[in-house]
Amino acid sequence: MIRARLALPAVLLSLFTLVGCAGRDPAPAPVSSSAPGTPQRIVSLSPATTETLFAIGAGAQVVAVDDQSDFPANAPRTALSGLTPSAEAIAAYKPDLVVASADTGGLVGALGKLGIKALVLPSASTLDEAYGQMTTLGKETGHAPDADRLVTGIKNELTALVAATPKPAAPLSYYHELSQDYYSANSHTFVGQVYGLFGLANVADSAPASGGYPQLSAESLVKADPKLIFLADTKCCKQDAAAVAARPGWAAISAVKNGNVVALDDDIASRWGPRLLDFAKAVAAAVTKAAPGAR
Repeated sequence: MIRARLALPAVLLSLFTLVGCAGRDPAPAPVSSSAPGTPQRIVSLSPATTETLFAIGAGAQVVAVDDQSDFPANAPRTALSGLTPSAEAIAAYKPDLVVASADTGGLVGALGKLGIKALVLPSASTLDEAYGQMTTLGKETGHAPDADRLVTGIKNELTALVAATPKPAAPLSYYHELSQDYYSANSHTFVGQVYGLFGLANVADSAPASGGYPQLSAESLVKADPKLIFLADTKCCKQDAAAVAARPGWAAISAVKNGNVVALDDDIASRWGPRLLDFAKAVAAAVTKAAPGAR
């Protein structure tokens, strides 16, 4: 998530709008304007895309990334905005390919008029969509074999991780916190799908949600009594186990009583790039701690 948290749910709709994997229309297909040749000057306006470009060996072709692309450390971070992109500001970097997560403000058309190819890769709502975007970026940048190796490696490691994680006799319930005002992510999101791999039960699934991100209440969460709490607002909002325990009534929640409040890296828990394995590892460790020895 972004460093200075924007007002929710607006930020969820802009940076973290993941189309549900069940009961909803499929995510929009990638959109691309045409231009021949392998790009040598790439601008990335999406943190997940930036991470993927560097992971597949295309980092040397990246000349600028948006203001939220903070990984890897050597990515050429600029003041460019992926939320409110300016075609003129982007063009100043003389790119031959611009990758964005949305065609905000007619960006594709504006760049096309300037002779710049644009590729729109919408926020992934499933693991398969995430893998597909990695593959697409490999093909678009001349690194198809590297992208294929990356995807295969992630799939294999994720399969092994899930297999090695204890399987509780009954599903452990969990709450994934996006903000201090109790916005969460249900199972019909990319985040929810990762938790689902480990057989966890999402307490946000019973709440109505637009785009998969319901706002819960403190009272409903205390009543739901999740066995695990995952905080994806540690960097933006300085939340931790102590802060959660200090909330009125929350000391009685099982996750709090048993020390199963997990501090996540906000960015890793919201990006569908190669670091999704780090997110999955954090979930696996939490499940193992909460259900030691269970199979």
